[in-house]
Amino acid sequence: MPVTWDPFRDLDRLAASMLDSRQGPRMMPIDLHRDGDHYVLSADLPGVDPGSIDIDIDGQLLTIRAERTLRDSDSEGVQWLAHERPSGSFLRQLTVGDGIDTAAISAHYDNGVLSVIIPVSERAKPRKVEVRASTPESAPREVAAGE
Repeated sequence: MPVTWDPFRDLDRLAASMLDSRQGPRMMPIDLHRDGDHYVLSADLPGVDPGSIDIDIDGQLLTIRAERTLRDSDSEGVQWLAHERPSGSFLRQLTVGDGIDTAAISAHYDNGVLSVIIPVSERAKPRKVEVRASTPESAPREVAAGE
């Protein structure tokens, strides 16, 4: 079976790599779900040095930053045959609600996935309101017309 060379495919790859070499931060894909009394945010950051991950909370804005550096292409003897993995800065910002305990947010990085645990504050958790029966002394009394 003959293999055909498609010059346009290579041209498309070259154009895409040149146009995608933006200087700004890239988006990171996330999943977010609620598990009981906390939210779990999972962000895909394969190949990122855990020391480059920075998580800030400022008011209601949660910001996650990370940096992925690739091997230096100027190294002696290195010739890239394919260069498709994105590198550079990654950024994701989320607005969190008032019902979040921002002081108790925690995070860990394992196998290329950053997990951020965002607890729900006590005041935002559902609660039961106690209903008390009134006693005859505390019941509101009706006032007669002549009193």
